[in-house]
Amino acid sequence: MIVTLLIAAAAAGWVDAVVGGGGLLLLPALLLAAPQLPLATALGTNKLAAICGTSTAAVTYARRTKIDWGVAAPSAALALVCSGCGAALAGGIPASAYRPVIILVLVAVAVFVTVRPQMGLAEHMEKRTPWRRGITVAVAGAVIAAYDGLIGPGTGTFLVLAFTTIVGADFVHGSAMAKIVNTATNLGALVVFAATGHVAWLIGAGMAVANIAGSVVGARMALRRGAGFVRVVLLVVVLALIVRLGYLHWQES
Repeated sequence: MIVTLLIAAAAAGWVDAVVGGGGLLLLPALLLAAPQLPLATALGTNKLAAICGTSTAAVTYARRTKIDWGVAAPSAALALVCSGCGAALAGGIPASAYRPVIILVLVAVAVFVTVRPQMGLAEHMEKRTPWRRGITVAVAGAVIAAYDGLIGPGTGTFLVLAFTTIVGADFVHGSAMAKIVNTATNLGALVVFAATGHVAWLIGAGMAVANIAGSVVGARMALRRGAGFVRVVLLVVVLALIVRLGYLHWQES
């Protein structure tokens, strides 16, 4: 089970670095390997591993590509607070309450990306207007960040899509900005979970090492292979999220 968990952590790091959605692999693997953990502790331990991977990927992207800090920095600052607020509410709102809405959003995303094959393959700087930047900061730094603190899976994917559709980033640059904001969301949530004693530090440390390894490989591969590759991975992850969340909702209904 430990080996399986480490493999899942490395795979999650790769997926997160490319397009987000690593929680789809990591959180279920953690719950399977350590079924005695309360849900809040599993979420907190997941954040410990995830922040190591996302921060590593963020540094890799920042060194090798240009980051629009005018969008990324305020989004990350707001996300730090809002993800902590989401984490404080974790467990108080059942996942079944909002899971159908997330599934519908993901289906719409899959259709949107499929019918617009050129989306995210090139940057559209004409979209970087002040009001679009403001909307992006609100969506990425508040709405998506709060969701990440609350439950998390798919956060990186939602961030990539926000940066791509609202301010016209291509998938590579959108993923780069997403890693910066995702690092902040993970940090904000981790602080709350740690303060309330909901982090299994030993398990999380082992997962973190594997997650970092996967993140380095994923970020370098995305930079090397470009936006077309990221788009394909994005669609695969979105479809996998739809199947996973749909199955969970069906089990509970």
